[in-house]
Amino acid sequence: MKLMNLTNNEILASDLRKAYSFHKRLFGLMFTHSLASGSGLHIKPCRSIHSFFMNYSIDVLYISEQNDIVAIDEHFSPRKIGKVHAQASSVVELPAGTIKKTNTMIGHKLQIKN
Repeated sequence: MKLMNLTNNEILASDLRKAYSFHKRLFGLMFTHSLASGSGLHIKPCRSIHSFFMNYSIDVLYISEQNDIVAIDEHFSPRKIGKVHAQASSVVELPAGTIKKTNTMIGHKLQIKN
């Protein structure tokens, strides 16, 4: 899948993987060594994340049911618990630095394409 920021026409991830089952949501990026540039993980349903058993930082987008960004965590550190965002219905985890590099902001509209 591909993740596009419709507000500024930036591609956020050209290789977006799905974590829609309980098992995939539970483990997410745990025990991985890195997240390659251009890749990401879409976790649905999800309103909060943790980074236990991770050794690298990530950027996190909290997305509403309408695909609007409702919250952002840049450089979310390992071994942390994130805030719960009630407006979010899903989360996208991206390589650290992606948000800044693509000028992505709260309120931007996203599109996920197969």
